[in-house]
Amino acid sequence: MRNEISERLVDFASEVIRLMEKIPAKTTVKKLSDQLLRSATSVGANYEEAQGAESKADFVHKFQIALKEIRETHYLLRIVGKSMPSLELHPLIDEARQIRAILSKSVATAKGTDK
Repeated sequence: MRNEISERLVDFASEVIRLMEKIPAKTTVKKLSDQLLRSATSVGANYEEAQGAESKADFVHKFQIALKEIRETHYLLRIVGKSMPSLELHPLIDEARQIRAILSKSVATAKGTDK
């Protein structure tokens, strides 16, 4: 499962990078897209850091950061999608939503609050 999620996060970040290439540099959305790129790539980076965590608390903390970053990414994708509807971001927004659900469940499980 770990490798599947890891690859999914790499694929997701790669899709966001490809999206960046489609956003004209002279648009207001470009400023948002820079933050989108940072948050989208941070999700996978924090997930990978969690795999080498030094303790359960460190593991949970890094997963929580990844969860925060995917929430931000999801939000920014929705803004960009509404601002530039020609980009057709629904699949990417849906993937962000699914990743958010997976990470949320993982955090709850790791904290022992998953019921």
